[in-house]
Amino acid sequence: MRKQRIYIDTSVVGGCCDAVFPVESLQLFDMARRGIVIFVFSDIVLDEINDAPREVQAVIESLPANTYEIVESSVESEALRDCYLEANILGSASINDAHHVAIASVKRVDMIVSWNFKRLVHLDKIRGFNAVNLQQGYLMIEIRSPKEIV
Repeated sequence: MRKQRIYIDTSVVGGCCDAVFPVESLQLFDMARRGIVIFVFSDIVLDEINDAPREVQAVIESLPANTYEIVESSVESEALRDCYLEANILGSASINDAHHVAIASVKRVDMIVSWNFKRLVHLDKIRGFNAVNLQQGYLMIEIRSPKEIV
């Protein structure tokens, strides 16, 4: 059986060290360590983590190499990101959030997991992303919180 590839955004990594979100975030990371899922991190997430406190950086560093893959943004993901912005799903101040969804869509991950309820894990936003994906020839993408996965 194929393991699900889950795009993990920065909020989930930071959630492991947060007072509000550690339980489910840590359980999700445990699922990766046990080989139940494969995490997908983008270069955008890694750049954001580089600016985070050391304890947050250590969360990713603690993962065995066989539990995740790293994907790069591309001209294709930038074009899809721009389609989301042009459709006013997110504003330009949320360009990285739009790019997370675009990279995950281009790389055909099974789902995005995030604690970002304002811009990602929000029904209207998910519908908007998926409408653009279908218009642009991409598959629909699941966007869920860790609580829905663990």
